[in-house]
Amino acid sequence: MTNRTSPALLFEMLRSFASLARTLNLSESVRELDSTRQTVRRHIASLESYKGCELFSFENRQYRLTEDGKNALREAEELIARGEAWLYDESKHVNELFYLAMQIGDVPYFLQQHPLTAIWDMGSPLIRFGFHAWARSEGALESPAFAPLRPYLMVFRFNADNGDWICTEVGEKSSYATWFGWEKYRSSVGKGIANLPGGPGFANLLAKPFHDIATTRGIRLDHIHTRIGHGDNNDLKAISYQRLAMACRFADGEFALATLIDRTRNVQIANLSDADRDAMDAEFTMNVVPPDDY
Repeated sequence: MTNRTSPALLFEMLRSFASLARTLNLSESVRELDSTRQTVRRHIASLESYKGCELFSFENRQYRLTEDGKNALREAEELIARGEAWLYDESKHVNELFYLAMQIGDVPYFLQQHPLTAIWDMGSPLIRFGFHAWARSEGALESPAFAPLRPYLMVFRFNADNGDWICTEVGEKSSYATWFGWEKYRSSVGKGIANLPGGPGFANLLAKPFHDIATTRGIRLDHIHTRIGHGDNNDLKAISYQRLAMACRFADGEFALATLIDRTRNVQIANLSDADRDAMDAEFTMNVVPPDDY
């Protein structure tokens, strides 16, 4: 077994790589990082030496990501986001499953992953119905077994070119449509979660459950509490929900990620107070009654 040592400045090296990959302009990255041209160049050279591949090409005074650079970028951004969250005790594992508790401005974001057995122990009727539909359909979105669930889903396709998850479908009865208003927010189709508030670090933390599903081709249950704009004035309102993320297939066989959300006060999240958990107005709970034969 080979003993390997990691550079002490690995985090700063990752930040230099992610910044230059985003700007493709050394001067902009230097300003963004409050660094120097020599330091950023040295960080990139060190990373390329450790990884044994070139991350950038430089032609006609222009930086471009190589194929290896593109393949390395998403994980580098996730490492930065997870590292910052871990440092401030916002990200950890509870019972060996992912847990996140962070505050961005006035908006709290709590997420706790639960084992799939929790679908039966404390899952809502809609979540249990979703699991059955997914199993019966074998993940095929166009399967008749999935049809009763489709109105409650949001569906995403991963765009490898920019590393973003693109919304391809919003069900008219979904939590998203009934919270924001179907007519107003149906334009969300075609947009990516990278456009969410909070910057790229926050978007990467939100995307982690999606990437887990893409990797495992499985299913995942999360309980979430946060505050989201609501109504014409976009007033921040407390919202709690259970989310089932499912690996599916489009009609062409390509990977699809479907999310089923049930707004409910029945969420169990470590360090979330009872007052916060119950802060969502009763009128916002979904109370969906699935078909009797599910």
